[in-house]
Amino acid sequence: MTQPRYHWFVAAFAVAVAIGSTFNLIHDWHRRDEQSLVVYCAHDAIFADEVLRDFEQSSGIKVIVKYDSEATKSLGLVNMLIQEKANPQCDVFWNNELLGTCELQAQGVLLPYRGTGYDRIPSRFKDPDGFWTGFAARMRVYIVNTERMPVNLAEIDSRLEKSEDLTRAAIAQPLFGTTLTQYTLQWHLWGAERTKAWHQRLKNGGIREVKGNAATKDLVADGACDFGFTDNDDFFVAKSAGKPVDMVPVRVDGQTVCIPNTVAIINGTSKVQAAQKLVDFLLSAETEFRLAQSDARQIPLGLLDQSQTPFQVRSMADWAADAADLRPLLPARQAVIRWLKSEYMK
Repeated sequence: MTQPRYHWFVAAFAVAVAIGSTFNLIHDWHRRDEQSLVVYCAHDAIFADEVLRDFEQSSGIKVIVKYDSEATKSLGLVNMLIQEKANPQCDVFWNNELLGTCELQAQGVLLPYRGTGYDRIPSRFKDPDGFWTGFAARMRVYIVNTERMPVNLAEIDSRLEKSEDLTRAAIAQPLFGTTLTQYTLQWHLWGAERTKAWHQRLKNGGIREVKGNAATKDLVADGACDFGFTDNDDFFVAKSAGKPVDMVPVRVDGQTVCIPNTVAIINGTSKVQAAQKLVDFLLSAETEFRLAQSDARQIPLGLLDQSQTPFQVRSMADWAADAADLRPLLPARQAVIRWLKSEYMK
């Protein structure tokens, strides 16, 4: 009888140790959380993580980062921040899609701050009261497989307008990300009916709808599609991989769709000073240069010496000069989301 009791004792002891270890892990997590800055980040981890780790080293402030998925990035984090409004779990939000940040401002989720980097950013890329500030933008572009068709914006526009065979064209589902921003700008400038008709022409032409911009890039880069809608950062990933691709800007009534990263402090954070230090770090010229020189080729928005940025980024600066002001688009975004949900979630 002693052996079964011995095994029972050993098992009970093991359970107690496991429970104690779990408690200690939870305790350690909360202790780290109290000492750390929690950042929600919609920018690609491959580009954002090095920047945040450099901030850790230069500031001595530990950063815990939550990233989102490719398909639902930005919108998923925005919804989470709204749900957490009464009990914030995040200190700083690094978004890569402006209109979601505007939604958070409207919901009272953000805390204003105009720090050392605020003044160097042009007014159309920041909130006048400092609830958010833009930096390091990306551009909506057509990615074109140069072995399949010439890089000709007029030909692309003609194929889209006439709804010719679009089975060799691709676009991300517009419920999320920068495709949603493009649809919102079209709704704002064109109105609801024209935007819906444009969307239906794409579907009638058989355009391939995929889960995200990276999937669009892959289809075009591998020759499965002739062209597609994506962002310049995805284009440069394909270009750096040696794929036969080129790009031209997407224009809506002559205006390009230039979408800055944004940074904002979450209302209710207990780490205001640490959060401000991270905002200042992200809005610095050094960070914009770094993101311009990364494979993402982000477009610096502050007053910089453009001669130090890669040639491809300097060429995009001219496109950015024609960028639409996205700040007034929040009402259109809400209307577009309601319409798209009715289309895709039947």
